[in-house]
Amino acid sequence: MSTPATPSSPSSRPTGDDRNLVPVEAAAAPTFEDKLELFWKKNRTVIYGICLVVVLAIIGRGAWQYLSRQKERDVQKAYAAATSNEQLKTFAAAHRGHALAAIAELRLADEAFAAGKSAEALAGYDKVIPVLKDGPLATRARIGRAIAQVQTGKRAEAIKDLKQLAEDAKAPKPLRAEAAYHVTSLAVEDRDAAEAQKMVELLNQIDPMGAWSQRAVMLRATLPATAPAPAATPEKKDEPAVQVKLPGAEKK
Repeated sequence: MSTPATPSSPSSRPTGDDRNLVPVEAAAAPTFEDKLELFWKKNRTVIYGICLVVVLAIIGRGAWQYLSRQKERDVQKAYAAATSNEQLKTFAAAHRGHALAAIAELRLADEAFAAGKSAEALAGYDKVIPVLKDGPLATRARIGRAIAQVQTGKRAEAIKDLKQLAEDAKAPKPLRAEAAYHVTSLAVEDRDAAEAQKMVELLNQIDPMGAWSQRAVMLRATLPATAPAPAATPEKKDEPAVQVKLPGAEKK
């Protein structure tokens, strides 16, 4: 009776080349390229949409800037073509709120002022100031407005505005000096030597050698000098009265 064959030991099994074998978990893990490809497949429609929006925004901004520049050139051409008062009025009405429209209104206000139409000039300056806000032209409009106020009976308000301009350190010096001169002139008209002197001193700080300062000094010279207050004399107390005896006044 034959004996059963014994199973071969593991060491006796044939062996192969297992150097390139990797664990199952490692073989199944996706690489970065696999993840990127998967993300692209899932989101490429959205990415295309975002890119399209960005491109359209860039194109739209460029078109808007081009149209703005073109419109600005058209406004400048229209302003240059406005040579008469009627044309300036038409231009200002068509481009209300634009800086050039405000300058057109300033020119019209100056024309009205020169023609003695103070109320019309005042209304024109009121249109200019809110648009220009600050800067030399706005300050000049404020001075013109103040003088028009004087001519329309608003003297106190005009003096207040002119003083504010004269004391504004941010305003251009020539315009500050002009405002101070006008206050000096009004003070001379009121025969207020103290106020005129105050403005002359302010002008000496702003522009001592300027034409406005020299004119203000000449105006100030037409008023009497302000006399200083008399010094208080010390009061003498408990001093005996001095008796003066005239010759022959004694009783005989």
